[in-house]
Amino acid sequence: MMVSFSIRGSGRSSRKMFLPAPSHISTMGRFATVDDEAIRKGECTDIYFVRTEEVLRASGRDPWVAVEVTAAALPDGWGIVCGLEDVISLLEGLPLTVDAMPEGSVFYPGEPVVRIEGRYTDFARYETAVLGFLCHASGIATAAAHIRQLAGTRAIYSFGSRRQHPAIARMVERAAWIGGVDGVSNTCAPEGIPLVGTMPHSFVMCYPDVGEAFCAFDRYTAPDVPRIFLCDTWCDEKRESLTGARCGAEGVRLDTPRSRRGNMRVILDEVRWELDTGGYRDVRIVLSGGITREDIVAYRDIVDAFGVGGAIANAPVVDFAMDIVSIDGVPCAKRGKKSGKKQVWQIPREKHRVQHRVLPADLPGPDDSTPLLETCIRDGVVLQRPALAEARERVAAFIRAEDPSSF
Repeated sequence: MMVSFSIRGSGRSSRKMFLPAPSHISTMGRFATVDDEAIRKGECTDIYFVRTEEVLRASGRDPWVAVEVTAAALPDGWGIVCGLEDVISLLEGLPLTVDAMPEGSVFYPGEPVVRIEGRYTDFARYETAVLGFLCHASGIATAAAHIRQLAGTRAIYSFGSRRQHPAIARMVERAAWIGGVDGVSNTCAPEGIPLVGTMPHSFVMCYPDVGEAFCAFDRYTAPDVPRIFLCDTWCDEKRESLTGARCGAEGVRLDTPRSRRGNMRVILDEVRWELDTGGYRDVRIVLSGGITREDIVAYRDIVDAFGVGGAIANAPVVDFAMDIVSIDGVPCAKRGKKSGKKQVWQIPREKHRVQHRVLPADLPGPDDSTPLLETCIRDGVVLQRPALAEARERVAAFIRAEDPSSF
């Protein structure tokens, strides 16, 4: 297979150049995905890293470098580190040392979250994948954490894996769980994460009326599955919610299209009123369908749980960059970056809040402070891997410290 493109220049006629197709094309999966082995071999990279390797080796240059991964800005002031598990799996066995904040750590703009040391050509081509792992997962975990903080005691469910390529569903749900959601919908989520979701509109539409659909679900679904009925398929939400309650609903889910919502607050108030008046005070209300942070703030006083899709799964990535901070042991950095290896120190302060301080790595930290960058790979040997439960608890602890009433 050959790839062609045209080159146009002033005063020159166009000419076509033919180059061999990149070798990684042969490693594509059936669904236009890159397989694990291609990523592990560094074949999924930006072409300039391949060219950089070629020139450095041809010229006899291969310095020992330290690089750090930082984000210059964060829209909401803080972010959550996620994706480290994949970074460790990628770099394991290479002659490198990797220090990183543990997954689930809170970080602020300008703080290094990962540091890699080794010969530059041993990892140059992996920069693309390392940043991809961290940027995407951290963006999802960060969005989930901010939503968790806004929701307080209300349940949050990740319903957004259908908004992403199915090949990354596991990553999406894992990152959302670390960020603090109470359950996820995709069956490929890591083991131990609760799966939530009961019925789509298409299920309800397969029966002559909603009551028959709800009763069939109650009769034939496993007893441990919550009876959360979708109550906006054919007619008024109030009417279908009452039908669901009579069929044994533990909760009613409203997924009303925005074109039909009108005043959602009025709809929610009406449903809650009729359920309570009908003797169904214990029936919960779940709201889904394009839920935003603003929706959560607006309705958290009346809604018991939110099913959140794109606001988590389609969250903006964290714009991490990887930059050299020392060459052959000598601190240096490009313009706009601070030279030298660094450590981030977490300092306890009043009311259980925390603050961070960034110092040169060879200086001691402030009294009672804790270093956040820990060695996870030394000379290619993995010393520690992220623990899902611990990562999730770090986020939860931070949110509790920020607002103890939220948990």
